[in-house]
Amino acid sequence: MGTSLQPMDLMSPGRNLDAYISTVSAIPILSPEEERSLTERLYYQQDLEAARQLVMSHLRFVVHIAKSYSGYGLNQADLIQEGNVGLMKAIKRFDPRVGVRLVSFAVHWIKAEMHEFILKNWRIVKVATTKAQRKLFFNLRSSKKSLSWLTNDEVDAMATDLKVEPAVVREMERRMSASDAAFDLGVDDDNEEAYKAPAYYLEDKRNDPARLVEDAQWDQDTNARLASAIGDLDERSRNILVQRWLSEEKATLHELAAEYQVSAERIRQLEKNAMKKVRAVLEA
Repeated sequence: MGTSLQPMDLMSPGRNLDAYISTVSAIPILSPEEERSLTERLYYQQDLEAARQLVMSHLRFVVHIAKSYSGYGLNQADLIQEGNVGLMKAIKRFDPRVGVRLVSFAVHWIKAEMHEFILKNWRIVKVATTKAQRKLFFNLRSSKKSLSWLTNDEVDAMATDLKVEPAVVREMERRMSASDAAFDLGVDDDNEEAYKAPAYYLEDKRNDPARLVEDAQWDQDTNARLASAIGDLDERSRNILVQRWLSEEKATLHELAAEYQVSAERIRQLEKNAMKKVRAVLEA
């Protein structure tokens, strides 16, 4: 393969999704013989260059799969990024002795990462937590042909196919059809309807003297430990954390990558490690 791009440079589509798609679509597809040679080099020799070529040549398939989930209203760049993680997991685990093309094996891992992302971000309140509920969630999304409720025959057929009770199908359909209710009064809502908002049914403890003293002490202690934790970081990690979280105009991963002349993925790793160190101090 003639490209000199590194996999980490294309793990995140960045701001220009069209440019990313155009770039990965231009990367040549491997022939069966080329793919077999690369997977064997990786499997038997742990050849990282072979892994790089396998990742690069399959990025277009991640984009293709991500497009099939456009109906969930989530950012396609984020879906692609999650799918790329699944692709790398699949390549790491692929055994060339099984006798199938890599893409056939990788589809499961790519979709699994995308499914996890969708379930975490599709609704404020999770609609599916168990493995069975997740399977039912995606089957319902793909099977419903209209906005109307499923008929009894459709419910029974889906329950039989997924080996669950009809009541479980109905419950999942109800969860998916429900909308997130606002906790407080919206800016455009009628003040005469304010009493219906859940927030107005809770006791207001904000002016309790004991709570105010407790909150003030907690804030003071937390701020002191936060300052100490950040101060113990190396200069680069501290600067990344400050620019990413504590500045009014937060820097992007790509902006920091350009500043330090490393990949955006490397900046993300440094940020993650710095956050872990700070969190450890705050939770101690």
